[in-house]
Order: sequence, then C-alpha cells, then structure tokens
Amino acid sequence: MYTIMHDFLVVGAGPAGSRFARRAAEAGWDVLVFEQGTVGEPLACSGHVSTDVWEFTPDGAREDLLQNEIYGARFRLGGPESDPYPFYKDEVVSNVIDRVGLDRWLADAARDVGADLREHHTVTAVEEHSDHVAVTVRGPDGVETHRARMVAGADGPRSKVRSEVGLPEPGELLHGVLGFEEVADDQDFVDVHLTVPGFFAWRIPRGAAGVEYGLAAEPGAEVGEWFDAFTDSYGAATTNRCSGLIPIGPPDSVTSRRAFLLGDAAAQTKPFTGGGIRYGMVAADHAAETVDPRRPGTLSAYEAAWRSDLGREIRLGAWIRRAYSLPQTVQRVGLSLFAGEIGVHMDEPSTLFSREQLRAMLSRS
Repeated sequence: MYTIMHDFLVVGAGPAGSRFARRAAEAGWDVLVFEQGTVGEPLACSGHVSTDVWEFTPDGAREDLLQNEIYGARFRLGGPESDPYPFYKDEVVSNVIDRVGLDRWLADAARDVGADLREHHTVTAVEEHSDHVAVTVRGPDGVETHRARMVAGADGPRSKVRSEVGLPEPGELLHGVLGFEEVADDQDFVDVHLTVPGFFAWRIPRGAAGVEYGLAAEPGAEVGEWFDAFTDSYGAATTNRCSGLIPIGPPDSVTSRRAFLLGDAAAQTKPFTGGGIRYGMVAADHAAETVDPRRPGTLSAYEAAWRSDLGREIRLGAWIRRAYSLPQTVQRVGLSLFAGEIGVHMDEPSTLFSREQLRAMLSRS
C-alpha cells in the first residue's frame, strides 16, 4: 500500500546520501532516507581525507573525529626498507579521521534539519512511473512501498537503485582491503607502496587510534594474500579486517527519468586513490542546488554541474593511475623528479600544473 508522496527518497546514508539529504531538507523538501544497516557500519573505507572535509560537517565534528594530521607521503617501490621518495608541505596536507564517526555526524546533521532517516531498511525494488517513483523496502515492521517524486541512489558500488532503473555500471570495480593495528603512531607521513599491480598499498598512522593498513587491486586478484604479505613486511598484527569494492570511472549517465546517482553509486571517485568522500559530497551539493523534484528535466542540470566540476579531475586522475603500471625504472625517474616539497591538493590532480606546484619545484633547484 502506498504512503504519502515525498519529494526525495534517498537510498544510502553514507557521506553523499546524508549530505544531499541535509541540503535538500534545508531547502524545504520532504526527504526520506533509507540505510540498509546501522549508519557507518560496516566500515569499508579509509579514514584518510583532505582537510576540505570539514567544509561539509557541522560545528564540533572536527574536534570529535580528528585522529591525526598529515604533512606528506613517502612513496616506495618496494617494502618498508626500500628507498622513500617523500612528498610534503610545510602545512597540513590531509587528516586522518574516525571514518565511522564521520558517517554518523553527517546523518545526524541531516536529521537535525528535518530529513527522516531510517536505519535497517533494505530497498528491494525501485519502479519509475510518469509522475513518481515507487520504492519497496524491507524493514523491522515488514515490507512497505513508498512514493517520491524522485529517488537518489547513494547506495554504493553495487547500487540497487542503479540496477533497478537500468543505469550503466562504473568502468571497473577494484577490491580494497583494510586492517588496523592497535599500536599508537603519531607520525605525520603516510607510506604509499607501488607494489600492487595496477594500484598500491598504504600505511596510515592514526595517532592514539593506531595504524591503518590497506591495499586495492582488481577483483579476482589475491588481495588477501597480498595484504598478509604487506602487513607482515611491517611486522604488524592487524585486527578488524574489512573489505569493499571501489568503483572507478563514472558511467556515461547517472540519471534516468526520476532517479539520479551520488557518490560510489555514480563512481564519483578519484581514480588514482579510490577515495570518494569529498567528490561524492560535492556532487550531492550540485544535486541539491540543481534538481527540482517537480521538474524531471532538471536532472540534466545536475549531470552537467557535477561533470563540469569534477570531470577534469577524474580524467587527470585516470592518467596518474596509469603511472602505477609503468616499468619500475620509469617510476623511479618520475618519483625522483617530483619528490620534495609540493604545491598540490590531494583531491585535485589539476594542481600538478598550478603556480604553487611550479614554485615548489623551482625552489628545489
């Protein structure tokens, strides 16, 4: 049986879904959000983010979530004992945060402005009609069908919304693995190992919270064995291992008649790191600013807006990723050329060509 007509129904309460729900509710729209489990769980994403993340969070979030401040990265072509190629700034480059806590802060921010966010509700079907979408969910009280003028699919790499409305899939899906060591480490550099075919492995100090280890590779690869070998090389005993898919390469369209995708569902991620927290929330802001649920034609404005903002960065990021597969001798030359002080932004490959980066490189000569 159908319920009232909502303006937006959002599937998924990760960063992109909760950010859109908050912005849409602030604009006065009726917003209903479904999260399959508990917000933030299970963890399947690194807690290493750019400092720009705080532009999207409520007051007080930084003080609660911040675990460590990072000033640079050491790139390596082998294990922990191999020669490092350091890239750094004299200011904080990035932050390490409580990743589960971030999701909860963003979800609470959406609730605080009027979004109805319901956990433990699994979407089982999405049907588009001429004047609405019908979304069927299974929750604690049984199966229900809800109507909305539009549905936002922010439900991850294996998006149910995407498959139900027939939108194309991302270009590829990587398999990522994370593990954590409960040994305090307040170093201010992360370590990046270009030892995984087509991608990399990483070690991130999280201050008093411990150390994060991770890697990503193509599905079907022996990621578990590679992860064990990687952590063994550091002598690390990791716990709370988790894994997830990382979508790379946005499809040609992320909108249909009355549906649109956000975040990982739309592969709004950085091809060279797999991270998508900031890109997904930037896209969510564009959706909130451009989409009128009463006018399906405005979905094209969302497509144009997010691609104009992020498209170039994603394309340049794909070129950077290709360097991960170059012969090691070529990688060594490239790392030697760029190592040292940098003027780039970790989320914006275009800053490789910025005045700040040029000044940083000239200062080494």
